[in-house]
Amino acid sequence: MSDPLDKATSKAPATLGEGCLSRYDPDDLSPEDGTDFPDAAELWEQLNEEKPDDTKPGAPSSVS
Repeated sequence: MSDPLDKATSKAPATLGEGCLSRYDPDDLSPEDGTDFPDAAELWEQLNEEKPDDTKPGAPSSVS
């Protein structure tokens, strides 16, 4: 590396598709890209747990 600024740059992973269908290529992603989130399910549960104070009387329930 001859240019000292080269180490300060980043590169986005390759993408597939175009426009609103554009997404990162899963084959180009690695653990260094931060794609692994082992606590995602736990966070999802915390964010979506039903709170009694959040519902209004007469409002339809989201529980089936």
